[in-house]
Amino acid sequence: MKKRKFGRLNWEVSEIGFGAWAIGGGWGPQGDGDSVAALHRAIDLGVNFIDTAQGYGNGHSERLIGQVLRERSEEIYVATKTPVTGAGPWPPSPYCRWEDRYPEAYLRKNVEERLQCLGVEALDLLQLHTWTRAWNDDPGPLQILQDLKKEGKIRAVGVSTPEQDQNSVVQLMREGLVDSVQVIYNIFEQEPAAQLLPVAEQCGVAVIVRVAYDEGVLTGKYDGSHQFPDGDFRQGYFAGDRMARAVDRVDRLKEEFGGLGRSMPELALGFTLAHSAVSTVIAGTRTVAQAESNAAVSNLTPLDAMMLKKLQAHNWRRGVWYGGK
Repeated sequence: MKKRKFGRLNWEVSEIGFGAWAIGGGWGPQGDGDSVAALHRAIDLGVNFIDTAQGYGNGHSERLIGQVLRERSEEIYVATKTPVTGAGPWPPSPYCRWEDRYPEAYLRKNVEERLQCLGVEALDLLQLHTWTRAWNDDPGPLQILQDLKKEGKIRAVGVSTPEQDQNSVVQLMREGLVDSVQVIYNIFEQEPAAQLLPVAEQCGVAVIVRVAYDEGVLTGKYDGSHQFPDGDFRQGYFAGDRMARAVDRVDRLKEEFGGLGRSMPELALGFTLAHSAVSTVIAGTRTVAQAESNAAVSNLTPLDAMMLKKLQAHNWRRGVWYGGK
């Protein structure tokens, strides 16, 4: 497993991380035994960065990770997240006050809960889950987290970007308010390459890539009629004709790259790893087999410049209503 620098911090993290949303629930049935086995196997293979959140089963994902941490001797970095309070919409609207969504008493209490769930004395990385550009000129929550950092409760401060406005974190990076940002970046969603990723690199801010598989469709294992079971987050994500449209795009990738000796998961992770600003890619993992296939990508030869250029042409502006599919 190759390691990378985690921004300006003196951490060496695995370039493939463990995305722990599914083991907390929300992605259909999941047995704790399978989750624990997947975590152990990933660590066996050199994975030393795990991403979780309070919202992943109301702390269930964190508690499973804490159990595994107590059973291992390796240095493992765990990133978790605190959500906004329920006193408003998700994600926060332009009219939300940070004092209502991330008040100091709430943040301090929530950090104590994260410490308890993980069973640690200090959080490696606490990320706000999520953010709004409306707070950029008065980033009170981040100042509170910086105080908690000085108090030894957390070692690093980060923000998980709001999906609809990922570039809202650019100002935060330039002002030195965050140690890391967690962004959506994949073959279909390439907007971060325009400014966010270069600014992170310039400012020494670590980049955690999420949704590298576009919630699974970039693994190439679904057809256009696939239906997810009740209780699975992806039932809403791929509602209506979204699955059929996404699979059509994946089929184009398969047609162009199918003969080049890379599976779709290898192509998807390879694309995200190719950017020099990326510190780690947290691939969603829920089984031993997934842990093995994700970790194996680190041993592959990086994608060459010609292949990357061709993949850049598959950038998909799904949120813009003009021309074509």
